[in-house]
Amino acid sequence: MSNSVDLNADMGESFGPWQMGDDAALLQIVTSANIACGFHAGDPDVMAATMRGAISNDVGIGAHPGFADLQNFGRRRMSLPQDQLQNMIRYQMGAAMGMARGLGGRVRHFKLHGGLSNMASEDADLARSCYEAALLVDPDIIIMVLASTAQERAARDLGCTWAGEIFADRAYNDDATLVDRSLPGAVIHDPELAGRRILEMVQEGSIITAGGKRIPASIDTICLHGDTAEAVAIARAVRENLVSGGVALAQFQGRR
Repeated sequence: MSNSVDLNADMGESFGPWQMGDDAALLQIVTSANIACGFHAGDPDVMAATMRGAISNDVGIGAHPGFADLQNFGRRRMSLPQDQLQNMIRYQMGAAMGMARGLGGRVRHFKLHGGLSNMASEDADLARSCYEAALLVDPDIIIMVLASTAQERAARDLGCTWAGEIFADRAYNDDATLVDRSLPGAVIHDPELAGRRILEMVQEGSIITAGGKRIPASIDTICLHGDTAEAVAIARAVRENLVSGGVALAQFQGRR
């Protein structure tokens, strides 16, 4: 069982006057924030406001790049040549790092979003291309990976600093990838169920799949999605279950 675990949430996903999630409330609960870089969601003003909130709450800032797919929130799968993919990553990393530095903060981790993340969880070569692009911008960045997937294999092969992530509100397939959102039960909406389930996973050091399989996993951080109606309630339930279960909350430091 882990002595401590990080709580992260995807944030900064509003756009202009369109509000997505309650970032201010989540920043009171989490220890790390994955902030959209403008391609799948977010804009410069939203990014700045979210980063200011993270800095004032001592929440770790992460770059959260995805496909240029505002209409579908970055969840469509796209096929790009490697050079375009890596330029897309570098571009978004640069935006996040520049904004954070200008506000007196820093980007400490990197996490792929949506369709790009799902593809990279199945394809180690794709994951490696994305991570190499990020590491060329900042060799010290901590790569957040979907635990026990091709993402983790790619990070291990690169020898970079990484942190293993599991999801509080998503169901798992037996290969540690996420159940497709279009399928029943893919997204967990019950805060108490999410809280109990995460404590059990952390205590066992395993991902528990929809079919009941246990997959040993390096659990450094737990994702609390910010774009559902019950996001804040799930975040609170997960935090309360972990604390009552004797698990401390702290920003991940990464592993190699």
